[in-house]
Amino acid sequence: MAVKTEQIEKNLVKLTFEVSAEDFDKAINRAYRKNANRFNIPGYRKGKAPRSIVEKYYTPAVFYDDAINDVLPAAYEAALEESGVESVARPEIDVEEIKKGEPVVFTALVTTKPEVKLGEYKGIEVDKIDYTVTDEDVDKDIEATQMKNARLITVDDRAIESGDIAVIDFEGFSDGVAFDGGKGEGYELEIGSNTFIPGFEDQLIGAETGADVEVNVTFPEEYHADNLAGKDAVFKVKVNEIKKRELPELDDDFASEVSEFDTMKEFREDVRKRLEEAAENKAKSETENAIIDKVIENAEFEIPEAMKEAQIDNIIRDFAQRLSYQGMTLEMYMQYTGQTEETFRAQFGEQAEKQISGSLVLEAIQKAEGIEAGPEELELHLVDMSKKYNMELDKLKEALGDAEKENIKKELEIQKTIDMIVNHASVK
Repeated sequence: MAVKTEQIEKNLVKLTFEVSAEDFDKAINRAYRKNANRFNIPGYRKGKAPRSIVEKYYTPAVFYDDAINDVLPAAYEAALEESGVESVARPEIDVEEIKKGEPVVFTALVTTKPEVKLGEYKGIEVDKIDYTVTDEDVDKDIEATQMKNARLITVDDRAIESGDIAVIDFEGFSDGVAFDGGKGEGYELEIGSNTFIPGFEDQLIGAETGADVEVNVTFPEEYHADNLAGKDAVFKVKVNEIKKRELPELDDDFASEVSEFDTMKEFREDVRKRLEEAAENKAKSETENAIIDKVIENAEFEIPEAMKEAQIDNIIRDFAQRLSYQGMTLEMYMQYTGQTEETFRAQFGEQAEKQISGSLVLEAIQKAEGIEAGPEELELHLVDMSKKYNMELDKLKEALGDAEKENIKKELEIQKTIDMIVNHASVK
């Protein structure tokens, strides 16, 4: 394939490449076979009209879109490989002209990876980060475990107090009209958790089981539902049940129930050990991040806007996938939080720039230092992965494929680069 490369501006290259007339005609044939049943041609049964008749009746362009979508991905990838251009964002592709019997010429505006001018990356100095685990930290962790293992018991002899769980039915009204999302039945509300509208929970304190309570609130000005933001509302609440938490005693029996230890002393020592390991890992991670941040600051580069937008797309895809695990779509989330697509994307701009900056600089250092991950290192990593996912090594390799293995290799090389930078740093 003959590929013409033209530098349009910094980090923007125009590629001109073509698909042969023969290959494009084959793609048109595939498009015809795929879509034949869509066409009603007088004198022919549906789907039985020859391609030439369909093209005469609808014009040859009727198959062009499908044919282009068929041949373009492979042609574009081949053009990138032949030209040596490294794309970092979705290209803008145009078809120059389509003539029967002639090659189809495409042009692509390709955003390329920016050049990085490295600054100092060895001998970086950062302040020591340290976290100390106190007796209070240990107490809080044990109390959290105690709370998780509390029993909920029904209270019949008193009114609602802060900290209780009130089981309620409720319905909200604004200007005398019930509003969407303002109704619930059998809802368990922890009094003092501040999960409801400000002021709602406080007005239930003192109410007894069976009581009907009118709760008057004002929705916050920044409330996600525009029709309720800043408005007064009345909730009619029925108190069905009052529950309180009964905490277990912090004794040896408690330790044996929630852990592998027989005594509170052993359990407490294990909690402290776990917290100290977590504190050490946190300090190590933050120290590494501080070192890498300085290395990035010392480098000079310019992130193309298209590259930033492409990274935001990646972040949003990951975000949407996490939402799907909770049964929520991206559209539902934006509606709930009162965000437009523009404001939603904008919040990820800084994160995208930071991710790109780290990737660009670390890759530049890796190449400058000639850091590589050999076959043995890749093999050891795959062995660890097979143990982690409880898979046979051969089956894991088959499942990953060559592209995934190459990505793992690159990740190992970047981690080795980080280790090199950190090992050469000075922590004061």
